[in-house]
Amino acid sequence: MSQQPVLKNRRTLLERAEKFISEIYFTDCNLRGRLYGDSCPLESLASFLSSKRITFTEASKQNFAPHKVGDTFGPTWWTCWFKVTLNIPDSWRGKEVHLLWESDGEAMVWRDEQPVQGLTKEGEKTSYILSDCLKDEEPHSITLYVEVACNGLFGAGEGSMIAAPDPNRMFSVQKAELVVFNREVRELLTDFEMLIDIVKELGEGEQRGYQALFTVNEMVNLCDPCDPSSFSKVHSLAHNFFSQRNGESQHNTHAMGHCHIDSAWLWPYEETIRKCGRSWVTVIRLMEKNPEFVFTCSQAQQFQWVKSWYPGLFSQIQHYVKKGQFIPVGGAWVEMDGNLPSGESMVRQFLEGQRFFNHEFGIHCKEFWLPDTFGYSAQLPQIMQGCGISNFLTQKLSWNLVNTFPHNTFFWEGLDGSKVLTHFPPGNSYEMKGKVEDLVKTVKNNKDKGRANHSAVLFGFGDGGGGPTQLMLDRLHRVRDTDGLPKVQMSSPDRLFSELQADSALLCTWTGELFLELHNGTYTTQAQIKRGNRQCETLLHDIEIASSLALCQDGTFQYPVEKLQELWRLLLLNQFHDVIPGSCIEMVVEDALRYYEDIRRDGSTLLHNACGALGSKGNSAGVFNSLPWERHEVIQIQDGAGKPDLGMLILIYTQMESRCWRWCSQFVWCPQVGSEAVSASPSGSVIRARSPRRLSWTPCVLTSSSTQNCIVQFQVKWAESHKFLKVEFPVRVHSPSATYEIQFGHLQRPTHRNTSWDWARFEVWGHKWADLSEHNFGVALLNDCKYGYSVHKNTMTLSLLRATKAPDANADMGTHHFTYAVMPHTGSFQDASVIQCAYNLNFPLRSIRCTPDTVPWNAFSISSAAVILETIKRAEDRKGALVVRLYESHGSSVTATLCTTLPVREAWPCDLLERQDPTQPAHITSEGIILNFNPFQIVSLLLIL
Repeated sequence: MSQQPVLKNRRTLLERAEKFISEIYFTDCNLRGRLYGDSCPLESLASFLSSKRITFTEASKQNFAPHKVGDTFGPTWWTCWFKVTLNIPDSWRGKEVHLLWESDGEAMVWRDEQPVQGLTKEGEKTSYILSDCLKDEEPHSITLYVEVACNGLFGAGEGSMIAAPDPNRMFSVQKAELVVFNREVRELLTDFEMLIDIVKELGEGEQRGYQALFTVNEMVNLCDPCDPSSFSKVHSLAHNFFSQRNGESQHNTHAMGHCHIDSAWLWPYEETIRKCGRSWVTVIRLMEKNPEFVFTCSQAQQFQWVKSWYPGLFSQIQHYVKKGQFIPVGGAWVEMDGNLPSGESMVRQFLEGQRFFNHEFGIHCKEFWLPDTFGYSAQLPQIMQGCGISNFLTQKLSWNLVNTFPHNTFFWEGLDGSKVLTHFPPGNSYEMKGKVEDLVKTVKNNKDKGRANHSAVLFGFGDGGGGPTQLMLDRLHRVRDTDGLPKVQMSSPDRLFSELQADSALLCTWTGELFLELHNGTYTTQAQIKRGNRQCETLLHDIEIASSLALCQDGTFQYPVEKLQELWRLLLLNQFHDVIPGSCIEMVVEDALRYYEDIRRDGSTLLHNACGALGSKGNSAGVFNSLPWERHEVIQIQDGAGKPDLGMLILIYTQMESRCWRWCSQFVWCPQVGSEAVSASPSGSVIRARSPRRLSWTPCVLTSSSTQNCIVQFQVKWAESHKFLKVEFPVRVHSPSATYEIQFGHLQRPTHRNTSWDWARFEVWGHKWADLSEHNFGVALLNDCKYGYSVHKNTMTLSLLRATKAPDANADMGTHHFTYAVMPHTGSFQDASVIQCAYNLNFPLRSIRCTPDTVPWNAFSISSAAVILETIKRAEDRKGALVVRLYESHGSSVTATLCTTLPVREAWPCDLLERQDPTQPAHITSEGIILNFNPFQIVSLLLIL
């Protein structure tokens, strides 16, 4: 007698299916409870504790003591090595055998002296496959080593993830045993999970959702968890559902494995090296079993680390790069901050990254990959184009606090008019899990429906590493072409952007910066890092110029190629998007400051050697000026009579953080003002300031003999909590916009709050100067190491120090030195040489030794004040050649002559990677090299000597 249909209740059926695969309910009789079969204890487990991160070779020689599951070890940042001896029972022949390992810390399994698998409970990787199908000839007695870091996937925050680390946290292994893994059960669980999610995500209004509900209910009816012979029929039901195909117009998702690893954040640089090893070796294991699997991976620095620490793993990566599965992306040394590094630093990010990828893998990245940073400079499109990159992928603007960005796929136009095809994955994540929710969200959130029918789906645990899992791959495989869901194809960045480019006729264009309306506090936090960055950028600039000129003057001088690369790479590393912004733990800050000291120490030696080659052995003092204009930089303390008072408010604001992201400037503005202080400098110039009584500050006011600048040198002893120190200048200027220096140029931002887009930029970033001007008059604010500004109506504000307490509880505590200058001017800031004055403030004159009869030597000059000669360096791949880089700084079209006293035979335009354009030699005349510039254009020349 056939079963009669009965009335079905949606909620009842759905809950029935959920309980059937629950990890919490009815595991004694449901399908989930059958995932593992027999188990067997380990033969032995022993451990060795190390305060340092050591190599496998060193660890394996240590004395290991017996260890019991549940015993604690630590503290935070130590490493516990385990020696695991196991014996697989003969009776498990023909079965899949796993080592089941669950611990608080991140783990790496070593076998035969090689890393073979990462294990991280937070990253859903808790087992290492010993055998897919145990055979008699396979080894049954095995010794493994497990390296466990005393930190989790996201560090060791005390009380919350973003809190400062708990230095005394202890860790344990909760489970360590051999188990039989039931692969058929895992496959069925995935079928059930995907169907249940389809029911939930498509909702009650979708016919397809009810089809999924009735299918999964029938699967429950047919499935007997105790009878594996019932599994095939159940799986067939799911397969039939998943095989019902989409129409041709359905949205196409390009699935790419991804594992965003912050080069430092809630853990130090050294731990990142191990995170890369754990994550990437797991990816290699997945590729061995899934030949269609594609994984994208950025940051040349991380590849370099793996090459040094895990050479065997690096060789495997090279193999899969050739196969097209392991895809290096981004073309940069690290995923740098998109706001604070100088223009030349951004060029070097790509120069070092692209050259590394080309040397190690024979590839050139066509896409810039920067999913997680705190904003994007308007000069990035031109820099990308100059480095052979035409596509850009990011995601962070989905975090905007106030305004929703209007596009997911669009053309981004930079300051000079350069355009790059840009894609924000509509799922608003770079670490999806291959779930139905991710696919539905990708379609639903797409803001360019009708314009773009292709989107990226980046899947894998990220930020702290981890990467994709086999379960994620299985999920996506089931719904490759399933009616009711977008199409899923395992893809690559090349394929994604090719599809988007082919159908780009209707795409919109966004012009100017991509401003992130969040994390504004990162322009100021960790002032010592900001200062170190600016000073080291300046130092490397001067070393390269001095060394280039010394190379031309002294045939015996050895240009320090290798040492300069080493120092540049340290600087570029510290420009990672959680280091230079200051959003990292104290341990990372200490590492970064130590790297800056290394650059200063070794760089000073290089500069001394180069300047020595430029000068002579005389006893007279000379000056090396690295800027291509004359400077009269005698700063003197003068009589202040007749000079106007400097009206300056030193204010501390209380920060009331409204989110856990403690490095955001989201606070209630509560100025804490004490009594007025009037302080006279030795010159008689007066500072009028309102300051909290607790603030210990020592200003020194100087004036420049060559300009009307009022230069203020500050020493501040900072010991506040949740406070923000700013200096404000109310000026008699009325203008709807202010101008801020950025990389290789400047841009305007509003001084009013007319719209939400204006209001959201209450605190903005800039580099060496900002200016507020009306017709024929203005005031510029210059600095030597600050990046945070605010100009509201007629008040100019420079952000000086913050006092956040997470993730670094001691952020910015201590003594700080910094300099800023106020520069009133007539005419425009361009005509008043504000740009040159800001360079003068940041690039000191360098002393050299010479003889009294030494003749001044001017190696380079430029005929137009609008053009800045930014860089002079030796060419990367051509001896006897220099590269010079210039840019138009005023926002004008101009023809300029580059004059040089060097013996230049030929001059060729080249891109930012120093690849020569052989079709168009530069025009050389008796007066110099004639160059044409568009507004904010960057021009690089290869000079053959």
